[in-house]
Amino acid sequence: MSNTEDQIREIIEGNDVILFMKGDPYQPQCGFSAKVVNILKEIGKPFGFVDILADQDIRATLPSISDWPTFPQLFIKGELIGGCDIITEMHDSGELDPLIP
Repeated sequence: MSNTEDQIREIIEGNDVILFMKGDPYQPQCGFSAKVVNILKEIGKPFGFVDILADQDIRATLPSISDWPTFPQLFIKGELIGGCDIITEMHDSGELDPLIP
């Protein structure tokens, strides 16, 4: 296991809600990341983030850990919830909000 894999696992385990995204919540660098950030802000609970554009090792390694090829990726309590489409669907149906501590 690489140091990057260890680092990713520590980030996921150390944050109740963590979003691996392009850019940051103040300046998302893609529309999908922006949409998920807006959903999380609407829910109104704190969340962490990792800018994958600032760390190419994480960007390259995370898809093999999560078994999810695209970004953003939202993890809640150590579990991958999904990307933009899934998060949007779950938010619209009311399933997402109760998952966020």
